[in-house]
Amino acid sequence: MPSYRTDRTAEDMKRHLSEIFRELKDPRISMLLSVIRVEVSGDLSYAKVFVSAIEGAAKTAESVKGLNNAKGYIKRELSSRVKLRKMPDLKFIADDSIAHGAEIARIIEDFDMPKKEEENED
Repeated sequence: MPSYRTDRTAEDMKRHLSEIFRELKDPRISMLLSVIRVEVSGDLSYAKVFVSAIEGAAKTAESVKGLNNAKGYIKRELSSRVKLRKMPDLKFIADDSIAHGAEIARIIEDFDMPKKEEENED
């Protein structure tokens, strides 16, 4: 049975975490860091935050280290924006889905190039 409260809380957290990440001044955290998804446990005690940077997996892993160092600040800012009785413990996880999507787009574009060249020759 789906829990609408956890889904709504996850979406609220995702939106506010994106805003908080833009405010952070740690040089390890990429300015192009995106929150891919947030998974909140059923009892709202834990939250997995999947993040990805467009610069690639190495920059994403470096950003996760910076986020883990700023976890207390992030949790405090998030608790002031999302009203919950107890703020979930945050776990930041590197996700390379943006880089993977860019790679797929590049491959598709490479397949379209020969077709476009044939059309231009006619």
